[in-house]
Amino acid sequence: MPRRLVREFSRVAAAAVLGGAAFGGAFAQATAAERIANSTLDAPLFYQLLIGEIELRGGQAGTAYEVLLDAARRTRDEALFRRAVEVALQARAGEQALSAVTAWRAALPESLDALRFQVQLLVGLNRVSEVSEPLRALLERTPAAERAAVIASLPRFFQRSGDRKQAASVLEPLLEPYLNNNETRTAASVALGRTWLASGELPRALAAAERAATDDPSSTGPVLLALDLLPTNPAAERLVTHYLQGPKAEVALRVAYVQVLAAAQRYNDAVAQLKIVTREQPTLAPPWLTLGALLVDLRQPKDAEAALQRFVQLRQGAAAAPAAADDDGDEASSSDGGLTQAWLLLAQACEQRGDFAAAEAWLRRVDNPQRALEVQSRRATLMARQGQLPAARELIRRVPERGPDDARAKLVAEAQVLREVKRWSDAHEVLAQASSRFPADADLLYEQAMVAEKLNRVDEMERTLRRVIELKPENQHAYNALGYSLADRNVRLPEARELIRKALALAPGDPFITDSLGWVEFRMGNREEAIKLLRQAYQSRPDTEIATHLGEVLWANGQRDEARRVWRDASQRDTQNEVLRETLARLKVSL
Repeated sequence: MPRRLVREFSRVAAAAVLGGAAFGGAFAQATAAERIANSTLDAPLFYQLLIGEIELRGGQAGTAYEVLLDAARRTRDEALFRRAVEVALQARAGEQALSAVTAWRAALPESLDALRFQVQLLVGLNRVSEVSEPLRALLERTPAAERAAVIASLPRFFQRSGDRKQAASVLEPLLEPYLNNNETRTAASVALGRTWLASGELPRALAAAERAATDDPSSTGPVLLALDLLPTNPAAERLVTHYLQGPKAEVALRVAYVQVLAAAQRYNDAVAQLKIVTREQPTLAPPWLTLGALLVDLRQPKDAEAALQRFVQLRQGAAAAPAAADDDGDEASSSDGGLTQAWLLLAQACEQRGDFAAAEAWLRRVDNPQRALEVQSRRATLMARQGQLPAARELIRRVPERGPDDARAKLVAEAQVLREVKRWSDAHEVLAQASSRFPADADLLYEQAMVAEKLNRVDEMERTLRRVIELKPENQHAYNALGYSLADRNVRLPEARELIRKALALAPGDPFITDSLGWVEFRMGNREEAIKLLRQAYQSRPDTEIATHLGEVLWANGQRDEARRVWRDASQRDTQNEVLRETLARLKVSL
């Protein structure tokens, strides 16, 4: 034995002797009736395992692997085979790990763990074509009571596959027998659906979800699959809504549906679902916070305050209870239970009502260094709206910086305060300064372009937006902003439509992009198509500017009573909106 190993073995063995002496003292106190079963770990095996672990600690993973695999083969011990595989994976030696699993299966043909490892390794090594045999064996040997759960987990096995379509084609024939079994058909359909979804085969994924939902209408698996399909395949929504209309619909799935709706900016629909959740589970705190946040964004401050104050009441009422993590994973599970977020939103709701003193009172409750800039930004906005702009800007500038990210955030916050009070030139100057410090920051360039448009610097805006697209080709906002600007100026309308359609392809269903497309269709003389698109956008997101566009198209189409109603509703939510006021003045409409 090399001297290094002798020394290490002596040290470990000495520790074992000392530990054994202590154990011996305790054993001496045991009664004669107590017995200790003899271990299968004999001296040679103990020595072999010790050498393997010492080699591993010394950085000799290859030697450790060989030693441990030899011990596993001799003892046919499943734990040792698993350890050999783990050592190979730790050394990023996938082929050696697969060799260990092959030996494992040869020694213990009935081992389900060996089969699972083999499938995962083959997928990880991009040898999906070889997965069929071990996967079929895994399904056949799994106890019937556990088979549905194993089938449901199969899509996770293929997450790292480089060829998702090949994975789906391999899995489909393997699951065919289980699609006709009452105990496994739902799980098999959902598993196939998820695999098709991962491979981009959306119609086949939806068909699988529909089949699963028909087989078992109360199952949550098809609904979860439909929720994952919904952002790119709107037809999946009927599965979700049908399930949620049932008497046994789970609150967690309704909350998941809310998250999908909110991500698609379908705030009205999300609010409707949250009202059901808060009615059915009034003591569940997180939905009240989400509801309040959406209502603030919809500029419904009174309703927002009621929801947020209910959240605060529930959170503070539970403050003395033992800490427990929320299982919905939203911001309400933060270190302070979401109270900081609620206070900031309450301040924003009060600001919307024009009650600046109440807004400041909520801001004073926030004592979170991580949110210092956000608090000071809201406070600066309050000051600027009350004519204290120099002090507001200084307030933001005094926020400490811990690095470049903080410096950038401060510049963005200062520009936002200036935009709130329509100081476009000053905002442009600040954003230009930010862009010079961070020249490849597409988000900063986008903000600069939006301010340039307000200053009627159209050439600069277009040039900057094209630079954003160059830096971030998947930035739907840049395509939309450029297309909308062309449409609003009634120039290059075919190009405007192409740009907006590109944006909508990147963000299907986005109400603001749908609004832009409706507006360009109106400019091109397609009023009926424009009305259809604008109604769709307004139903998803009752934003004042979307309402303004819808009203104008209805007005031009002779539907003037409906136009007035849309404008009146929008005006009640946002009386100071410039786009609405300019439109009403231009059309000489009095509400």
